[in-house]
Amino acid sequence: MVNKKLLAIVRFYVCTLVGVMLLGHSAYANEAFEKEQIASILTLGDSDNTEALKRLMAVKEQQSAATPVQIRLQTLEVLVSLYYDAGKIKSSEATINELLALATAEKDVEGIGIANIMAAYKLIEDGKPQEALNKLNLIDSSLQPDASAELKMRLDSALGTASYVLGNFDSSLRYFLEALKLTDELPERKVENRIRRLDSIAKLYINMKDPEKALATVDEALEISPLARAPKILASLSLSQGIAYANLNQDAKAVEAYKRALKIAREAGMATFEVICLIDISDHYLTTNEYKKAEEFARLSLKRAEALGDKGSIDIAKINLGFSLAGQGRIASGVELVNGVIHDFLQSGRKTDAESVIGELANMYEKAGMYKEALATLRQQQSLSNELFSADRSKAVAGLQEQFNAKQRQKQIELLGKENALKDADIRNHSLQQVITMLGAMVTVMVGIFIYLLYRRVQRINQQLREANSQLEFHAIRDPLTGLYNRRSFVELMKTRSVQLEADRREEREGNPDCLILLDIDHFKHINDTLGHAAGDAVLIQVAQRLRKVVRDTDMVLRWGGEEFLVYSPKSNPSQIAGLVDRVLQSVGGTSIVAGDHEVQVTMTAGFISLPFSDISELKLDWEKALQIADMALYLGKANGRNRGYGIAKIMVDSESALPFLEEDLAAAVSSGMVELIEVVGPAKLDLPVSK
Repeated sequence: MVNKKLLAIVRFYVCTLVGVMLLGHSAYANEAFEKEQIASILTLGDSDNTEALKRLMAVKEQQSAATPVQIRLQTLEVLVSLYYDAGKIKSSEATINELLALATAEKDVEGIGIANIMAAYKLIEDGKPQEALNKLNLIDSSLQPDASAELKMRLDSALGTASYVLGNFDSSLRYFLEALKLTDELPERKVENRIRRLDSIAKLYINMKDPEKALATVDEALEISPLARAPKILASLSLSQGIAYANLNQDAKAVEAYKRALKIAREAGMATFEVICLIDISDHYLTTNEYKKAEEFARLSLKRAEALGDKGSIDIAKINLGFSLAGQGRIASGVELVNGVIHDFLQSGRKTDAESVIGELANMYEKAGMYKEALATLRQQQSLSNELFSADRSKAVAGLQEQFNAKQRQKQIELLGKENALKDADIRNHSLQQVITMLGAMVTVMVGIFIYLLYRRVQRINQQLREANSQLEFHAIRDPLTGLYNRRSFVELMKTRSVQLEADRREEREGNPDCLILLDIDHFKHINDTLGHAAGDAVLIQVAQRLRKVVRDTDMVLRWGGEEFLVYSPKSNPSQIAGLVDRVLQSVGGTSIVAGDHEVQVTMTAGFISLPFSDISELKLDWEKALQIADMALYLGKANGRNRGYGIAKIMVDSESALPFLEEDLAAAVSSGMVELIEVVGPAKLDLPVSK
């Protein structure tokens, strides 16, 4: 349930990072008492959020227009955090708007920056991480050199969170480490903020497939100070431990840590965090196939989220409840809940979240043996994935361009300021014409040097932009894990495939059609569930390497999605296609694969077909329909024992009558003798030790 868990972790980041407050604004002597009062309430909030919120609301009611602006700003900043932890999301959002309005009216640059950073977290929670990153980059580009350590730390933390959600883990870690470094420069609450930064880094390590490092980071945080035992901080650290233990398959320790975090959250009045804990516990039991327990905690989380009016948590809880019901055989009820959330995601424009949940739904259907529904759901996911790819790429390029334009505008402002300063100096010193002439010449040279340096810097920025665009182009056609071509690259290749006259095609290819081989790793989910996702990634990488070695240089190997691969072999000899499929199956499954501390045999099931197929014009049976038939052949292989390849050699009857059956029900077409089916059996089972 990794994709769905990302939704819950996003809400965790908003819950914890929005609440990191600092009372280090410049203050005057008559503000000392008010500052101390707010500081004590903030400290109280670490252990009793309910009481802290009650006291701070009372303080705010006593404030007026005569209250110093810095005190009012600090009150609103802390109030945002306490409201959010109490589950009063709407009140928290309203307070952010109030903070921004007050800071803008008073022209308080620090307050404006903090309010905008909080607004960026709201965008992340709403499923718009790229918009949040663009907003944060604009804040970063306009940041003044004398900005406080607090503002810089907040900004780096927010940039790290946005990068994390977008999957840019290296950038996220860089930002989080910079935020950790800045805690040493804070005037107050250094230790608390350092512990929270370590907690963020620990959660990042978990998603970087390094749970051991995550646990070590949590231990480092716990050893810093007794302040790490404050309920609000300890709850967050316990949650990190639970997720890490779950990734290490240490289920007992994971449940213990989750329930410890839940108990602390309830006692400290942290309603939002309580819901997150309930969701994570439910998700853990789903992962371990303990569906009854998963249902229990899913219902608890749904009840608490509905009481808070927390739409995001309600959606996640419904997804967990749906999959827990399906796991107990109540598939219709479970699917109804999950589809309801998917519909809401699509209606609200949260297509990325919808695509993730649809993928999990397809896996559930496959696990239940409902292959027809699984195939239909996979096609829905593939269609949505293709749509998202184009949109995400456009947003990323637009964000880079906007960041570049903002820096250019800032440089232009600086240059205009220098030119105006020169003009003012000329007017003030008119009587000293000779001296001014000499100074003017010197200034002209300096400005020339400055412009030259500025020009060089612009060139460097342009080069960086070109490199960034090149990286985007690379990732647009390559799978980041295996280095193989991805689905998008193949679709683009097929767009350039011209439809020629049948005579021309036969003359050009001399009877050698192209071949499409669709492959799926057998029992891959079992490998992930038993050996861990790191082992699963190792299997995918080694399978990709073996596929590249066994095919021709002119052939194209792609990662089609998940554990699916595609081999596109142009101008293949029809009599040698079965041999190619056999070599592919033997290459992958003939020898064992080392995955972590285990040695496993990995087999694949294949479906293959020629293109053009059986002398049928591609105007009638194009590559997409051919691939659909290969996909059905693959599922036929799955249904007949896996570790084999099924290929459609040719049509035995009139193509006009056979095509409708081929496109809808391959098994029926085979059983009725409409097509000739080729079967290629995979390698024999290896005799492997239980563990390496």
